[in-house]
Amino acid sequence: MSQGRTTEGVRDQRAELAEANHVLVDQGILDGFGHVSVRSAEDPDTFLLARNLAPGLVQPEDVQVFTLQGETDDPRKPYLERYIHSEIYRARPDVRAVVHSHSPAVIPFGVSTVPLRPILHMAGFLAPRVPVFEARDTLGSGSDLLVGTAASGAALAEVLGDAAVVLMRGHGFTSVATSIPEVVYRAVYTGVNARVQAEALRLGECTYLSDEEAAATVATNTPQIGRAWQYWRDRTA
Repeated sequence: MSQGRTTEGVRDQRAELAEANHVLVDQGILDGFGHVSVRSAEDPDTFLLARNLAPGLVQPEDVQVFTLQGETDDPRKPYLERYIHSEIYRARPDVRAVVHSHSPAVIPFGVSTVPLRPILHMAGFLAPRVPVFEARDTLGSGSDLLVGTAASGAALAEVLGDAAVVLMRGHGFTSVATSIPEVVYRAVYTGVNARVQAEALRLGECTYLSDEEAAATVATNTPQIGRAWQYWRDRTA
């Protein structure tokens, strides 16, 4: 591949990553905090993540390049929890994009005995399980709950396993996927499912998607993600 095409590819990923930040803010998944990253298309042993900045303010020029050890040559201040991203990329070669959110709608399912389960057909990716990361198991009883080291990032990645979403007790959630549009879709519908499930539980016992139904909805919905991505992106243009 020519240097010109390589540079163009990096520029495109930076622009798409900035768009993802804006979409996630518009959809109420990120606010002044949280972040989204993408594995580099040019070097899979690196990933792109904005500098330490509120997501709604991120522009392509704010994107930094990190190694899978969470290191960068960029002198600007990085996010404290970049290790969420670096360690998931290290543990999951299939993952191409990661979102970390503090969505209030999702947090109750990480602090209660009620598991987050797919209740609507747009969230079949939540099956067969949504694990919960307990920071005390790794960071002790007096931590700030932040994943600020490679060791805690690796522990989070281990709890995530092969799932699409992991809850973080008292903190938020992290979703993973094979592209920026897909990880944004999963983050958005994780929040939607959490709100719908909480409302349904107020009415009584719920009927959840079976694993077979969930798999079928994923097969149907995944090819349609681009439609939602275009709409969300155009809203923030």
